[in-house]
Amino acid sequence: MTHDDLAARYGRTPARAARTRLVAIAVAIGVAVVVIAWVVWVGLLGLSASLETKDVGYVAHSDDSGEVRWQLTAPADTPVSCALQAVSEKHAVVGWLVVEVPPSSETTRVLRATLRTSEPTVSGSVYRCWLSGSPAVSGAFIDNLS
Repeated sequence: MTHDDLAARYGRTPARAARTRLVAIAVAIGVAVVVIAWVVWVGLLGLSASLETKDVGYVAHSDDSGEVRWQLTAPADTPVSCALQAVSEKHAVVGWLVVEVPPSSETTRVLRATLRTSEPTVSGSVYRCWLSGSPAVSGAFIDNLS
C-alpha cells in the first residue's frame, strides 16, 4: 500500500485538509467579527456614564464628628449618591453617611459633608459612588478650594 492509498483510506486527502483549513479560517473570521462588534458596541455606543472620586481631605471637628472632602467627576446633569466613611485609629469604620449629590452642569466638583462618628477618628474617605435614580435633597456642599 502506498502513502496516498493510506491517506485516502483514513480521510487525509488534500481536499479534506483544504476543507478543514477553510472551515477553521471561517470560524476564526466569525469570532473576530463578533469580538470587534462587541468592543464597538460597549466602547463607543454604550453609556459613557463613568464616575471618578478622589479624596481631598478630612478634618476631625470633635470626638463625634468629622468632615470628608472629595472631588467627584460625574456626567453632567446626573444625580449621584456617595457613601462616605470615617475610620478610627484601629482602622475600624466608626462613621458612615450616604450623601445624595444633586445634578449639576459641571462634571467635576469638590464636595464636603459632615459625618457623625461613634468615637474619635483619624481619617475619612469616599467608600463608593453610584448613579442615583432621581435627584434628592443634598447633604453635600459644593466647595471651591482653589
